[in-house]
Order: sequence, then C-alpha cells, then structure tokens
Amino acid sequence: MTGIVRSLALRMQGRIGRGMALAIMAVALSACSGDNIDDLRQYVEQTKTKPGGRIDPLPEVKPFESFTYAVAARRSPFEPWPVTGTGPSTGVAGSGSGIQPDANRRREALEGFPLDTLRMVGALEQRGKIWAVIKAPDGLVYRAALQNYIGQNHGRIIAVSEEKVELVEIVPDGLGGWQERPARLALAE
Repeated sequence: MTGIVRSLALRMQGRIGRGMALAIMAVALSACSGDNIDDLRQYVEQTKTKPGGRIDPLPEVKPFESFTYAVAARRSPFEPWPVTGTGPSTGVAGSGSGIQPDANRRREALEGFPLDTLRMVGALEQRGKIWAVIKAPDGLVYRAALQNYIGQNHGRIIAVSEEKVELVEIVPDGLGGWQERPARLALAE
C-alpha cells in the first residue's frame, strides 16, 4: 500500500505542491495503520475454545468380486443365437420364419428418418389412389402410398386413410432373427 501512496505522491508533487502531497500521504498511511480485525480475532478464539465433535467412521468398502467366463464350450453371451435352429428360439416366429428385410431393395427417402420424427400432415386422393402427405424433420414434405417404405425399421405401408397411415415394421427379435411389428402414423393436429 505504501508503494502505491508513494507513487501517487510523486505524481502529484509536480502539480499540486510538496505540502499537499505530504498531507495526502499522511492521510493514506493513517488509514492503513488501523487495526479493525478485532471481531475476527474474537471469533477465532471462540471457535478454538469449543470442544471438537465426533467424526463418523468411513463406511466399509466391500471388495469387488470379479467373474471369469471360463466355459469355452458354451455360447458366447456377446454373439446372437445362430439362425440355424439350434438355439432356444427354434419354433419362434422370429428366427425360423423367414421374415427378414430385403437388403437389395433400393432405399426410399423417408427411410432415413426415425418413425417418431415423421408427421402425417394430410392426405391426397388422385385417380382413386390415396397418398399420405408426410413432413420430415428436414422440413421437406413427402408423399407416400401403399407399399412405400418409411422409418428406419423397414416399415412398409399397408393402409392409408385420411386420418392415419398403418405400416408393418421388420425389427430384430433379440435372438438373431426378425419379427414383424405393427406401427401407425396418425394425422398431426
């Protein structure tokens, strides 16, 4: 603090005069010399005289028990069941039913969006054919009719009306196969 006051006094010396500079320096130094921390010292003393509290012990840490998958003759839990019919899904409609998406089919524009992000905003009828008007998240409006595909789960449209679009999706069944799942896209209000 005294260095700041000294530099201030030197600057003012040329302008105001030596007497005024000494008076300002004296006032500044007297402000710095006061000891106004008595209340802090009193609080520290009171805190030191208080008895210490009991500290709760740390909770016991249980050791981690690791598991080693050492059965080499069993199926790996990280691979799906084979579709050959040897797994527990034999006879279930997903693995042996022959339902699967057509990998060679050309993808349609509305298959690039999840079904829950698509909105049906209307319907058009032209020459006896009903088209669903669907708005995608990219802001574009598309039209879709029977047998068109929409959504990312290979959803094929099976019915179009003025209020809704009904479709069948082909989704994994969790056992290495596929299953059909009905879905619907209702007219947005």
